[in-house]
Amino acid sequence: MKKVFILLGGLLTIFVMVGSAQPGQDAKDDSWKKIYRASATKINDLEHTRLDVRFDYAKSYLYGKAWITAKPHFYPTDSLSLDAKGMDIHEVALVKAGKNAPLKYEYDGMILNIHLDKLYKDDETYTVYIDYTSKPNELKAQGSAAITDAKGLYFINPLGEEKDKPTQIWTQGETEANSAWFPTIDKPDQKTTEEIYMTVPSKYVTLSNGRLVSQHNNKDGTRTDYWKMDLPHAPYLFFMGVGDYAIVKDQYKGKEVSYYVEKEYGSVARRIFGHTPEMIAFYSRITGIDFPWNKYAQIVGRDYVSGAMENTTSTLHQESAQQDARELVDGNGWEDVIAHELFHQWFGDLVTTESWSNITLNESFADYSETLWNEYKYGKDAGDAVNFTGLQSYLRQPENEQKDLVRFYYNDKEDVFDAVSYSKGGRILNMLRNYTGDSAFFKSLHAYLTENKFKSAEAHNLRLAFEEVTGQDMNWFWNQWYYGSGHPKLDISYNYNDAAKTVKVFVTQTQETNKIFRLPLAIDLYNGPVKERFKVWLENKSDTFSFAYNTRPDLVNVDGDKILLGEKKDDKTLANFIHQYKFAGLYLDRREAIDFCGGLQDQPAALDLLKTAMKDRFYGLRLYALEKLEMKKENIRAAVEPLLVDLAEHDPKPTVKAKAIELLAGYDNNRYKSLFLKATGDSSYSVAGSALQAYSLLDSTAAFSLARKLSRMPSKGKLRTAISAVMIRFGDQSTFDMVTEDFDKMPADQAKFDFLPLYADLLSRINDMDKLKRGIGLIIKFRESIPAAVREQTDGYINSIILHGLAMKKKSAGQQEQADYILSQINAKGSDKP
Repeated sequence: MKKVFILLGGLLTIFVMVGSAQPGQDAKDDSWKKIYRASATKINDLEHTRLDVRFDYAKSYLYGKAWITAKPHFYPTDSLSLDAKGMDIHEVALVKAGKNAPLKYEYDGMILNIHLDKLYKDDETYTVYIDYTSKPNELKAQGSAAITDAKGLYFINPLGEEKDKPTQIWTQGETEANSAWFPTIDKPDQKTTEEIYMTVPSKYVTLSNGRLVSQHNNKDGTRTDYWKMDLPHAPYLFFMGVGDYAIVKDQYKGKEVSYYVEKEYGSVARRIFGHTPEMIAFYSRITGIDFPWNKYAQIVGRDYVSGAMENTTSTLHQESAQQDARELVDGNGWEDVIAHELFHQWFGDLVTTESWSNITLNESFADYSETLWNEYKYGKDAGDAVNFTGLQSYLRQPENEQKDLVRFYYNDKEDVFDAVSYSKGGRILNMLRNYTGDSAFFKSLHAYLTENKFKSAEAHNLRLAFEEVTGQDMNWFWNQWYYGSGHPKLDISYNYNDAAKTVKVFVTQTQETNKIFRLPLAIDLYNGPVKERFKVWLENKSDTFSFAYNTRPDLVNVDGDKILLGEKKDDKTLANFIHQYKFAGLYLDRREAIDFCGGLQDQPAALDLLKTAMKDRFYGLRLYALEKLEMKKENIRAAVEPLLVDLAEHDPKPTVKAKAIELLAGYDNNRYKSLFLKATGDSSYSVAGSALQAYSLLDSTAAFSLARKLSRMPSKGKLRTAISAVMIRFGDQSTFDMVTEDFDKMPADQAKFDFLPLYADLLSRINDMDKLKRGIGLIIKFRESIPAAVREQTDGYINSIILHGLAMKKKSAGQQEQADYILSQINAKGSDKP
């Protein structure tokens, strides 16, 4: 599962993994802290699941028949307990000699307890038949911040009433929601092979796990597709997808690799997903386990409840994956998600966490795969940048310090899908790789996957694999990082004694807990470009290291490989950081130097480094340097202006070019008018959007005319926002319809959230009450579309800042009726109709 909080080119950075209010959790109720969350006890083992399903689009029902083959795990048993959420159960029978013998059962709406015909031993299998109806929309289920709903089966626009939305069906099983559409033992430590017969309208295509064995056209205009999965996998990884898709096919070693996209994106499907075969080859090589399944498909679903989901052989992505050709000019914003979900085919699908407490075994590897892929494909700077982003995702939430990586105590199983299981886990793997070395690290992954394939595992299984390969006892590392919480906070200072020719490095752990971390670190001493490395261990609250020198070092660089999962206060000088940027050279070395110099821009040496960083070899650091510039200071503006012009005209990365244009706009100089006008036609939405905004500051009349012209052409992202912004700022009430239609069509993502203040500004100038009601209705509709698990974090902003602020503007303008209406709607439910 790719978490909402990292990507969701939809669901708001403000959603970023809320670690506070979780589903069903009363902040005052901490009774869950005494409930040990053990792995599910195995009474019966699933062996095979056969399903025959058809869909009722009018009712959003699934009519299903299930044949479940199982056997006792060890102890003899005469019963079978199945998860079956919110179903109507019509028949339960034992299949014997091709005939169904009725069985007694009890059903409470959630658990189906079946009385078998006899006491079965662990070498005896049996098959139970169940005829049932799944009614997902009538099931009361709550998700989490990462997985925002839990009804398992989703009918999207089933009656075709929403003109701009396709009719689709897709499923979402993690954590235990697939049992809302088929009876099963819905636990991650179960594995079963699978067959699914799906009967659908013949105009639609289907996707499920494994291979498509056959298709049969029925006389009633439907078609039955038969999908078969020969290798065992967990029930939560079962998947069905139905819809009107273009299917674009690639291959890896003769295995089908396919991309299911809405037809308008068929021409760019390979630009979105086309690295997949190369990713498969890369992951197969580093794990030493060739892609284990018989095909790999990726499908895009509308209104998906998370970022993406690694269903075995059939990954589901949210609609943000679908980017048009101009969006892709800025870079594929979904590539990391594609990499993340693919690595799950090994870590999560081939070997599956045995319990949700151990979910990091799935998610930390998928998270870290983004670093591995970027490092391989785009270079070490790109990999390190992804790694740093993951570190910040964990650090920005102080409550994360209290959570163990492997968590046996939690309020709800959904709670563990957070930045600890994902981002912190990924950074721990990065440290482990550095400590053991690449060869041992990847050989250990191979050992773990080989020993546990088609089974479930816990964190100790991973430790045992590393111990087998390295020959070392790794309990210290696992106890500290997997079964512990928090991270080190280091205070680093230096004392140079030129008389004694020594430098002392003082490192103090300042975290507010009593926990002291044991940390292997590299300390590098630099004289010019020459580096001497010393490997040390931090093991005490305060450690002192002394190093001799002939010539006073230009730089002492603690954590020379920049792999520490933690925070640090480093008492380096400006000269030290400048040397670090030039000669230490890693992504984080250079970023730290840019950061430090950003606070000292009045010093010529610091400003010179920022100017150097504006031409850094890695685009992410060029962007970071631009963001650090204090453009309100005239001396800074004058010093960087020529560099900004060069970047705006020639930088190869559109996002850097766009930022440079944005900064040049602040000069209010007609000399750049032609540059801005030309850039409005750039193939990049980011560049064109920044240019249109900049152009409007120099010639509002021409920019408004251009915005009107551009509004009639397809556009997305920053350009579409810029078009609306210019029309709102320089237009009149006549622009309302166009902007409102755009706002309504925008997906519920970060761009729409960021657009709210602009849209509210437009509404502040609307006198027509009906138009105001429509606009307010759309804001409420958007507010209500935000998942309940995280709405507390967004409602305050939308209600207090956007809506209440707009009401106060109306009141100040003497429009009391409109103000009263807005205030009355703050607690209203979503509707786009007054």
